[in-house]
Amino acid sequence: MDTKTFLDNFGYIADAQNGVQKIRELIFALAVQGKLVHQDSNNEIASSLLVRIEEDKKEVSKKGLYGRLKQLPTEEIIDPPFELPNSWSWSLLENISHTVHYGYTASAKPELTDVRLLRITDIQNNRVNWETVPGCEINEKNYKVNCLRANDILIARTGGTIGKTYLVDDLPVKAVFASYLIRVVPSMLMSSGYLKLFMESPLYWGQLYAKSAGTGQPNVNATSLRALQLPIPPLEEQKRIVAKVGQLMALCDQLETQQKQKAKTRVALNNAALDKLLTALNSKELNLHWQRIANNFHHLYDNLENITKLRAAILDLAVEGRLVAQDNNEIPASDLLEKVERERSEAIEDGVVKKTTLMPELSQEEELFNLPVGWCFERLGNLCRFIDYRGKTPNKVESGVRLITAKNIRMGHLQDEPREFVTENTYKEWMTRGFPENGDLLFTTEAPLGNVCMVNLDCRFALAQRAINLHPWADQYSQFLMYAIMSPLLQDTISAKATGMTATGIKAAKLKLIPIPVPPIEEQKRIVAKVDQLMALCDQLEANIRDKSDTAACYANAIVKQMAAA
Repeated sequence: MDTKTFLDNFGYIADAQNGVQKIRELIFALAVQGKLVHQDSNNEIASSLLVRIEEDKKEVSKKGLYGRLKQLPTEEIIDPPFELPNSWSWSLLENISHTVHYGYTASAKPELTDVRLLRITDIQNNRVNWETVPGCEINEKNYKVNCLRANDILIARTGGTIGKTYLVDDLPVKAVFASYLIRVVPSMLMSSGYLKLFMESPLYWGQLYAKSAGTGQPNVNATSLRALQLPIPPLEEQKRIVAKVGQLMALCDQLETQQKQKAKTRVALNNAALDKLLTALNSKELNLHWQRIANNFHHLYDNLENITKLRAAILDLAVEGRLVAQDNNEIPASDLLEKVERERSEAIEDGVVKKTTLMPELSQEEELFNLPVGWCFERLGNLCRFIDYRGKTPNKVESGVRLITAKNIRMGHLQDEPREFVTENTYKEWMTRGFPENGDLLFTTEAPLGNVCMVNLDCRFALAQRAINLHPWADQYSQFLMYAIMSPLLQDTISAKATGMTATGIKAAKLKLIPIPVPPIEEQKRIVAKVDQLMALCDQLEANIRDKSDTAACYANAIVKQMAAA
């Protein structure tokens, strides 16, 4: 595969995950392998160039501009990673540079402006805003040693930015560089632009990480940098490579801009469509807007973020009674609530649960929205029996009774891992308020707050802290209650009741006060069936996006490998 084929596939590769970054990396890799521009037999070969550079370094050294450096342990090229064009040569950074040395140690003083102190943090996206770079106190001798000049290359030597480079091309002020930077002063017979793009290539990063491995804090020293192996093209070819890379980087910038604009437009269209859906005044208008979304699924839902928003909209429509039609012939929710209260009272009389005070009646201000006909609001504490344990951290054992913690409770499903256990005695001691059953709901009271799922275990289990079991009374449909709690509307209400400085959580007493919309039981079942259907559609959309992303990534990786090995 040749370079033209690669360029023809730019757009497709860019659609893969981190696609544009892969393109950039491949461009730099091709550049330093001699595969990006043509070789010209009329150009001076690199070996002759290196001889001239060595002679120039000797002449400059006689002038005493740069200090003498210790000799490297070896100046041999060890196991070159690939073959070079005939006109190229391998060399060390040491051999094409006048010096490689650390920066100046001083305190940054923003009030000083005569001599600026360039730090790692001042370098952002290969640019420096010199107006914001602070000054420092420095005498003439130290300034002469550390003053920056055009074509210097600075390298971050420690921390999270290790290896980051900056080519000094525009220097409107007098400046030195700070001690966490290392300066490379290339020979004037080398293209500093080519050296900079080498320091963006996988070849550079691979060597850098190898030299900094094995330390607690990532760090690279000047000696290691001097020993970096780099491929040297003829000088004229260096200039052609720099020009070609500049063109291709501009194309990558354009691709990124197009992708961002495309994503921005897609999000705007999706938000507008969902807004129309959520603000529909009646079922006819709702169906119209839903049909428009359905007809444009492939445009609106080709990324995971938009599908997350679609799921949220479905849940809000469901909990507000706007997802399925109402049937005035169905038994209203008020009858269901009477049945709930009878069962609750019987449980108290039979000693199944302790007598508790009923939750206060809901005020009109607490109702979250205007209810459809046949619906009612009721507090969560009146709809469910609460089973929880709020004590010390349990002593866990290798096997025994399963322990369910907040880590297991995910939004809409119970996660199998981690699998933890407590003893039989701990189980009996903790679950004095009752034993959870399949069909109950589990709710996390903090970190992460508000996760809810249905119990579907074939074994007994104990609950750890930050987990509450909700056992719905009477015929209250657990799955509808789960979807209601999952909805953004109820999640926002729960978050508003949460307290805490370091860890935000909600106490059981406040959770019981949360108002829950209750539809007629038959409508609850229709709502759940519809939500299940639409969530399955969202699952399929997500799977399609992941498949498409994986395919694009495989295609991009295949092209990258073919080009690199060509």
